[in-house]
Amino acid sequence: MEISRKKLRDEVLIRIKYVKTCVMARKLCLIVRTNRAVLEPEDVREVCSFISCLCREEGCLEPSELCQKAAEAIGSKDEEKYLELCAQSCVKCGEAKRPMQKKNAYVS
Repeated sequence: MEISRKKLRDEVLIRIKYVKTCVMARKLCLIVRTNRAVLEPEDVREVCSFISCLCREEGCLEPSELCQKAAEAIGSKDEEKYLELCAQSCVKCGEAKRPMQKKNAYVS
């Protein structure tokens, strides 16, 4: 009994970490991209840098680097380069790391 509890605990902790990093990063990215017109470049740079840290924490180094470069591009007022790097980062953001959902999870 204890082994299955420990295994389930490990799975839950993986899902929590995923939400704290990947889900939050994607949600913040979507908010910034859809509201870019009303945000100041410094706002975008700050959020993109934070997103980059979240990606790095999850081990997604390539998207993290691209997002950091996008943040630097917006800081240098190169919006075209920012948009290109941001799009590349979004493409590299992998759904492959997404934890598998159990079909018949018991909830007490």
